[in-house]
Amino acid sequence: MAQPFREHGDKKSIPYRSALLTDWQIRFEDKDRIVFRAGKPADVLSSAVYGGGWRKADHLVNWKVPLSFDCTDPVAMMQRQLNVWGYPEQSTSGLQTAAHLTHASVAEEQGDGYKLLVCSTAGTSNAARAGQPRTTFAAYRAGTINIVVIMEGRMAASAMVNAVITISEAKAAALQDAGIVDTENGLSATGTTTDAVALAVTQTGPEELEHRYAGAATAIGNAIGRLVYLTVSEAVRTQKEDA
Repeated sequence: MAQPFREHGDKKSIPYRSALLTDWQIRFEDKDRIVFRAGKPADVLSSAVYGGGWRKADHLVNWKVPLSFDCTDPVAMMQRQLNVWGYPEQSTSGLQTAAHLTHASVAEEQGDGYKLLVCSTAGTSNAARAGQPRTTFAAYRAGTINIVVIMEGRMAASAMVNAVITISEAKAAALQDAGIVDTENGLSATGTTTDAVALAVTQTGPEELEHRYAGAATAIGNAIGRLVYLTVSEAVRTQKEDA
């Protein structure tokens, strides 16, 4: 587990060199975004505001939006920024956040039929507990906890949905163990009101090693859950320390 950008946040471009995913380039650019670039498109399932849902993508972007952020049309705003940065519109999934990206936490692991990288950024000022009555808003606001999971290997579409469930459960466990509460009711938070997740799977490797399930009792699900828990825990802790 590492925080690769925190100590070098004054630099314009900071690379993270993955020990496992050699086909991916990961950089903290211009103090406002973390960019994940793949050598070839991966299957991506995400709740990203731009390019969300199912998509073939070779770019994932976690963008810290400026104070001048216009929430009336976040998709158009993201599209304009992609053009400014020179990223491909048709193969990019873009997440937005208000959290400090220098506190991003990264963890990696290799196992049976997978190589895995998880990167989490987190702020908890709008922590909330799902399943309880609370104030709601129709307007869009930028995300606070963003989790990017990249897997080199094969995973069935149903297992990718299963993995998103596991990611959400691990995030909730990390927040509860960190003592984060919903300020409206004082109950343990399960997330924030504006979280997002992106899961990218390369769909490479032997077909017989395709992961068909990704619950907590599977090897891949357990790995995803542990790495999400570790990275969210660290991102939350360091954000609180510098608050």
